Amino acid sequence: MAQPSMAQSTRKTLKTANRFFDQENYRAAIPFYEQVLAKEPNNAQALFRAGISYMSFDKEKASDYIYKSQRIKKNVSKDVEYWLGRVDHLNYNFDEAIAHFQAYNATLKKKDTRKTELGLLIQHSKNAKVQFNSPKDIFVKNLGPSINTAFSEHSPVISSDDKLLLFTSRSENVTGANASGDDAKKGKGNIAADGEYYEDIFEAKRLGEDEWEKPRSLSGALNGKGHDASIQIFDNDTKMLMYRQDENGDIFYTERTGGDWTAPKKLNGNVNSKGFESDAYITPDGLTIYFSTSKYSEDNTLDIYYATRQPGGDWGDAKPVVGVNSKYDDDSPYLSRDGKTLYFSSRGYNTMGGYDIFKSDYDSVANKWGRPENMGYPINTPDDDTYYRLSPDGSYAYLSSYRIGGYGEKDIYTINYIKNVTIRGKVFSARDSATVIPGVELVFSGTQADKTAISFRDVTKPETGDYSVNVLSGRTYQVAVSKDGQNITTEEFAVPVITNDTSSIVKNFYVPYTDTTSASMFAFKKIYFDTDKYNLRPESVRELNNIAGILKANPGVNISIEGHCDSRNTDEYNMVLGQNRSNSAYNYLKKNGVAETRMVTVSYGERRPSAPNDSPENMQLNRRVEFRVILKEGQTMADLNKSANPGAATGAGNGAGAGTGTGNTSATGTGTGSATRTTAPLQPGKTKVKTADGTKVKTKVDEDSDKVKVKTETESGEKTKTVTKEGELDSKAKDEAGDKTKVKTKVE
Repeated sequence: MAQPSMAQSTRKTLKTANRFFDQENYRAAIPFYEQVLAKEPNNAQALFRAGISYMSFDKEKASDYIYKSQRIKKNVSKDVEYWLGRVDHLNYNFDEAIAHFQAYNATLKKKDTRKTELGLLIQHSKNAKVQFNSPKDIFVKNLGPSINTAFSEHSPVISSDDKLLLFTSRSENVTGANASGDDAKKGKGNIAADGEYYEDIFEAKRLGEDEWEKPRSLSGALNGKGHDASIQIFDNDTKMLMYRQDENGDIFYTERTGGDWTAPKKLNGNVNSKGFESDAYITPDGLTIYFSTSKYSEDNTLDIYYATRQPGGDWGDAKPVVGVNSKYDDDSPYLSRDGKTLYFSSRGYNTMGGYDIFKSDYDSVANKWGRPENMGYPINTPDDDTYYRLSPDGSYAYLSSYRIGGYGEKDIYTINYIKNVTIRGKVFSARDSATVIPGVELVFSGTQADKTAISFRDVTKPETGDYSVNVLSGRTYQVAVSKDGQNITTEEFAVPVITNDTSSIVKNFYVPYTDTTSASMFAFKKIYFDTDKYNLRPESVRELNNIAGILKANPGVNISIEGHCDSRNTDEYNMVLGQNRSNSAYNYLKKNGVAETRMVTVSYGERRPSAPNDSPENMQLNRRVEFRVILKEGQTMADLNKSANPGAATGAGNGAGAGTGTGNTSATGTGTGSATRTTAPLQPGKTKVKTADGTKVKTKVDEDSDKVKVKTETESGEKTKTVTKEGELDSKAKDEAGDKTKVKTKVE
């Protein structure tokens, strides 16, 4: 007998749940559906209706329940495809939502009025997909459990010193003045038709950046017959605009006296009407009010109007805000402090679903408001996003939103634009963690929120090894550390979200690198250019002669010639100018005997500055050509230095300087022009050798071996003379055309 009794009890519980459901009292319905499901987990109807009930409180659970109900009973409801589309849309499954809406649309008769709604929902999902796939670099943060509850919190209002928050709540903490009976004894407010408490206005004082004291109810004098909501405080925080549900919804104002507020007074008939007035904003000068009203709408949708204060002190005739209102609800107007940007919520335009936050900029030339722009994801979501309010200094904003991860229904959030942060530090050798390495390039590579690639670069300074980059915060970067064009290491570095303009982070790098190139003959100097020019300066010609001599003496060495610019012109222009600069150096070297097959040119335009473009001196540093040795696979600069002519094996010199293409010999004169050679210890005295290609090589080593002289002469008449003495190398060359080249450098 127990089973029929249990079944009867379950049916009774389900009936109670359905009664609340039909009244749209979803919060009351849920516990009864859960009681049914505890006994009958596969009750398709209970799952389906519980899923719909959860949509305002737990979107993911709503999806799980409705999908499960359909798996158990395919036709659990003739509207199941509609509700699957709704929950998929709210859970960011936009393609699936569109498919469900289309499937449901196919079941409707041709003249069914619901087809219009389905078309709109499909468009919302398409809009949402576009916005979601191109997010903004914005940090959305819940105000936390001190303010938000499992019930609805909205309409944030912040004081001019940013220390007092007024907001509206439907939580269990409301104390509505119209409570009666047991509720009055418990200090609770009246319950509305949807099973939740009527709204009350609360205030909370800020204790810290993310800390608020326990909110205090401002009921009593502010309580009306139904919902009461905060709108704005103005006149040096001495007055407050508020909403009352009385008489179909009107705008009131109240004044602060001591710690309390006076009885609210209704604004005049040019603002309030028999229609629905929901929200308003008074400009800082007190002369204009923007408000949302259904008074002038044929279908009772909200539009945004404005009125100006008349000489007598009251509001004049209302006028529509032209260019802003859509055919759907437009609500919650708010102006930036300079009056040039209007923020508002709308169910129209390209909303992601429900209300989205839009902005419109005022065109002072055309004397009108511009086309509204969706503020994008993650400010907006597939559900309602409303009451966008800037902080006093305009650096961040508050809004109210139903979104995944909240405390229940609508919560209050802050919106911060993610800022740049300075990353600074040094690059040390990992061998001793103390030796700084100058000339190291660090490239921080990451992505913006919309997946667009971004990179930031600096080179460690001479002597100090310091670097500094200004990067976008709130993401992980791949940091490529390289020197002389060769990667040393790549590390991941996570940069936290920064929402102010003054932060910096110290990050030192410890890399497996030993500097073997400080004395390299291949550490070519940069050459520089005048503004918007690519002709060679006299000092550039001297350096190019030096480079030509070294390259001709080392035919196995190839180089990349890289052109750079400052930021005075467009990126496209600078790419061409950078190429012209690299071509100038290339053509000179080619003319002076360097084979074109050994050189490549590239332009970076303004994209790789060696200094910030913030002064004439720094801009000059950026107008340059750099010469980078192209190493073979597996080759290092140390290998190249050892193989350089002459004397690399003996320590007598790190290169012959201005030799010819056939003068790639060792200090003993026993080598050839190829990459393969033999070397022998330096012995005091003279040697004379003739190589296989006919090149004559004469070597003279002093008694104490501190001076080495090498002369070469080819059959075509090309000559070189190199003298290494006390760490200095002096080299001269003359090609078959009679052109001369000189190189003088210090050898460690």
